[in-house]
Amino acid sequence: MDAFGHVNNAVFVRYLEEARIDFMRRLAPGDGSPSFTGGSVVARHEIDYVRPLVHRPTPVTVELWVTKVSAASMTVGYEVKDEDTLYLRASTVVVPYNFTEERPRRLTAEEKAILKEYLDDASHQERAVAV
Repeated sequence: MDAFGHVNNAVFVRYLEEARIDFMRRLAPGDGSPSFTGGSVVARHEIDYVRPLVHRPTPVTVELWVTKVSAASMTVGYEVKDEDTLYLRASTVVVPYNFTEERPRRLTAEEKAILKEYLDDASHQERAVAV
């Protein structure tokens, strides 16, 4: 919370991070597949603060979807809102990273196929996460 009782901009970034990590964990197909089991790093955040969010006990919703899949990155779009108000629009470029080799890696064919299932359909119907 800032001096005016609003949710601080750094807290919004944490909301995005929590939603993105939850999303990435849900993508892992299991069954011994190595997809989405390694690390990733954030290469870029872009945030548009639409309205101040006054600190309150009621959670907000973070909607998340994939907007772009490339050879070595993916871009995630977000909206932070409640029933009546949009507070923030954002995007994050995420790069898969091999921490053992200390360098980025390419997305596998399986990872690309899974991510493409979540590409933006213009209605942002991706599974909402309350924070």
